[in-house]
Amino acid sequence: QVQLVESGGGLVQAGGSLRLSCAASGRTFSRFGMGWFRQAPGKEREFVASISSSGGTTYYADSVKGRFTISRVNAKNTVYLQMNSLKPEDTAVYYCAARTTGWSTRIEDYDYWGQGTQVTVSS
Repeated sequence: QVQLVESGGGLVQAGGSLRLSCAASGRTFSRFGMGWFRQAPGKEREFVASISSSGGTTYYADSVKGRFTISRVNAKNTVYLQMNSLKPEDTAVYYCAARTTGWSTRIEDYDYWGQGTQVTVSS
């Protein structure tokens, strides 16, 4: 079992930045592929970014590529999402997720989920 706790969300003006953190429990974090997803009210959850267990491979949704950066520090059991040049369309609850094997852009491929953290971008 693994527990994930997101933090760092908040209210920011368009063009601003936020950094989200996801802290994981357990001693096997370094073996997990990690992902960030988001869900706006009334909409389906969508993929944002993913990172391999080593941190050597990353993948981004087209909507955030060039603006967001996913990273991890395995020694701290933490994955980050640096969000720059934020747009009102980025407003959503952001969720951290973990896969026990590999990485994916698909919601159904992830095994564990955090509780989410709200990001609101005002125009």
